[in-house]
Amino acid sequence: MTSAHDLKISDRFMASTHDVLNQPPALENINLFTSDTALQEAVSREGARWASESLARFGQMAGQASYLELGQLANEHKPALDTHDRFGHRIDLVKFHPAYHKLMETAIQHGLHASPWTDPKAGAHVARTAMSYMQTQVEAAHGCPITMTFAAVPSLRLQPDLAA
Repeated sequence: MTSAHDLKISDRFMASTHDVLNQPPALENINLFTSDTALQEAVSREGARWASESLARFGQMAGQASYLELGQLANEHKPALDTHDRFGHRIDLVKFHPAYHKLMETAIQHGLHASPWTDPKAGAHVARTAMSYMQTQVEAAHGCPITMTFAAVPSLRLQPDLAA
């Protein structure tokens, strides 16, 4: 006879309802670049083979469970609008979860906001796009301000007086 002490806690309190068998294992702790043959082939074919090593390093970082969790947290905790401060003054401040800021920080550190402009060379846009593709697999919404920053450069180049 099994004593109550020998049972798992979920069994002791009848909290175990069923086994989930129809789900794949979590897609995490993988390299988002080296595990994606089509992406590797496109990078090579389109002239950014020179970036393969840095893309592999980025893909390794982006595919880690801890980094993927940042995307989950950023989506779970939606931006919140504070219209007034505690004294009743209008502030219209949007607050984002720290995970959102960490994703943006990482994108900027890796040049997703400007790398083809700061280091122009053959395949620079391809390398940036490949990295952006991997970053959006983690979370897509933070890519909006990153992309707007990236897109502002050619526009400003067309209107130098505005850039000044």
